[in-house]
Amino acid sequence: MLARLLRLRFLFALTVLVVGCAVQSGGQPPSSTPLSASSAAPTRALTSAPSSTGPQPTSDAVPVAADDPVWGAADAPVTMVEFSDLQCPFCSRVNTTLTQLRAKYGPSKLRIVYKHNPLPFHEHAMPAAKVAEAVRGQAGNQAFFAFLDLAFAHQTELSDGSLQSWVAAIGLDPNLVLARAGLPQTTQKIEGDMALAVKLGANGTPAFRINGVTLSGAQPQSSFEEVIDAELVAAAQLQRAGTAPASVYPARVAVNFHAPTPTADEPEEKDDLTIWQVPAKGAPAIGPKDALVTIVEFYDYQCPFCRRVHATMTELLARYPKDLRLVMRQNPLPFHPRARPAANLALEARAEKGDTGFFAADSGLFDDARGLDDDALLKLGAELKLDPKKTEAAIHKDTHAAEIEADQDIATDFEAHGTPHFFINGMRISGARPTEDFVTAIDAQLKVAQELVKSGTPRARIYDEILSHAKGPAAPEQKSVPAPSADNPTRGPVNAPVVIHEFADFQCPFCGRVEPTLVELEKAFPGKLRFVWHDLPLPFHENARPAALAAREARAQKGDAGFWQMHDLLFRDQREDTAFSAKSYAHYADMLHIDPARFEAAKTDARYDAVLAKDQAIATAAGISGTPAFVINGFYVSGAQPLSAFKRAVRLALAAKPVAAPAAKPPLTVTTPKTP
Repeated sequence: MLARLLRLRFLFALTVLVVGCAVQSGGQPPSSTPLSASSAAPTRALTSAPSSTGPQPTSDAVPVAADDPVWGAADAPVTMVEFSDLQCPFCSRVNTTLTQLRAKYGPSKLRIVYKHNPLPFHEHAMPAAKVAEAVRGQAGNQAFFAFLDLAFAHQTELSDGSLQSWVAAIGLDPNLVLARAGLPQTTQKIEGDMALAVKLGANGTPAFRINGVTLSGAQPQSSFEEVIDAELVAAAQLQRAGTAPASVYPARVAVNFHAPTPTADEPEEKDDLTIWQVPAKGAPAIGPKDALVTIVEFYDYQCPFCRRVHATMTELLARYPKDLRLVMRQNPLPFHPRARPAANLALEARAEKGDTGFFAADSGLFDDARGLDDDALLKLGAELKLDPKKTEAAIHKDTHAAEIEADQDIATDFEAHGTPHFFINGMRISGARPTEDFVTAIDAQLKVAQELVKSGTPRARIYDEILSHAKGPAAPEQKSVPAPSADNPTRGPVNAPVVIHEFADFQCPFCGRVEPTLVELEKAFPGKLRFVWHDLPLPFHENARPAALAAREARAQKGDAGFWQMHDLLFRDQREDTAFSAKSYAHYADMLHIDPARFEAAKTDARYDAVLAKDQAIATAAGISGTPAFVINGFYVSGAQPLSAFKRAVRLALAAKPVAAPAAKPPLTVTTPKTP
């Protein structure tokens, strides 16, 4: 059940929230020793968390667990349960509001309960959640909320080094905290919160249940106060009628909370009985080559559910020794930073020692007693007698990236979202299901295969025969946009084989967040990409249009180089308190040696209205309404997707029929009105 809930959450978040500002929900890769990995520090050195709050009133519908971080008195009449993500910009924004609410109401009236809900497309969120939870486990609630405030105040600096410095800043030993972050119970606590979020319908972040009343998003302080004030009145009435303070919370939740009802097309999530054309050739495999049933598994070495189901697969191979083959395909998820180095080690073992070496590495990587940090991976490589230099290169330099990304492309093609994900003779099963579910599916496919054998199909041809009648992958989404014109800022070679049209908004946090990904993409395909900018300021971002106009004026005075410099400055300072202020624009003009009068006038006069209207028309014609959005030689990528999604689109573009290089742009001429 937990696996199913988490998978539903993953799909919802990925398909709805990741599109970014279109729905208004809420880099550099982590270092080689991420905080989500286990540490070698001995667990006996870890201390117990001091108890500062005692037993907590709870409710069956919206529970408060004994190990939840809590601010405020246990018998406070109003309890606010918050589901949050340390990488979510809206969670950071609302944290200031919560600070003001704490100051206004105080601990005797308001209890705040924090629950983790790291979203799957925020790669730093899960490691940060583990460290935050470890801080609570090591030093209690006061330390937890101090760490939380530091993390949200400096969210743009979220990295392993920053997490360690924040731990030290609140007076804790980073080594002990990192050791606790790697413990299984830390992960279990976070996954329990995530499952509860799904159960309560808290699919995005931030999400609140205030005495059971639902409040979603980074709402204004007045919205919180309206609910809190009403609940204070209701709680006072209960207490005057004789209700004990500790019983107020469950009583109010019973009145306020309404469990989410399944949508019409998601009542019980029936299994997908389609047979899919998932390829098996080329991937590591164990079991007889003429097996009647082939399981293709997409997995991630850092995924706890993959770890759990690993034993199930071993059991099934022993149960069907002559009839079952297991094929393994990598799908390291972006929020599991140690999954990709581990995948590289497994593939290095295969490169040196074949499938036997791969499955020896596979068993070692899924060993509960072994971590996935660099030292643990290097030690496993030594145990397997792998070449030390090649092992180190695989872990640190991603030497098997092409194989990993090919597997990820197949996962995307067949919508194998999340891990683990299985295709049994092409039939989909997702999640760490009970053994009986796999046995039922295998037995059903065995009957089909045995009938094919009786009709004359050789055992070794069974899988190919089944796939010959199976459903292929859906075609990647494509959109058509016109070739770049003189109105579009561009960068990259004019004759580049791949043209990336970006539709973006300078105030959109997801547009800002995707910029480091685009820099990494450019490094991955040197000389092959040309970027084309389209302004799409969204109506609910009041600073987006003036910023777009300012960038256009920078281009008018300094050409495309000036535009991209202004572009970088706007996104660099996007989250600062002074962002989009007159002082900031004056500073930018001075830095870029732009005429300040013309620059300021451009933000209010109509000189670029036609240019922005043209970009809007292009977006509308292509069916693009949210930001960021990308059209890559016709292949569409929506939202601040991980680097793998952009790489896949570029590979598709390079493999497709070459696009004729557009003619070089004529020199840009802009007539600017005289400033009074």
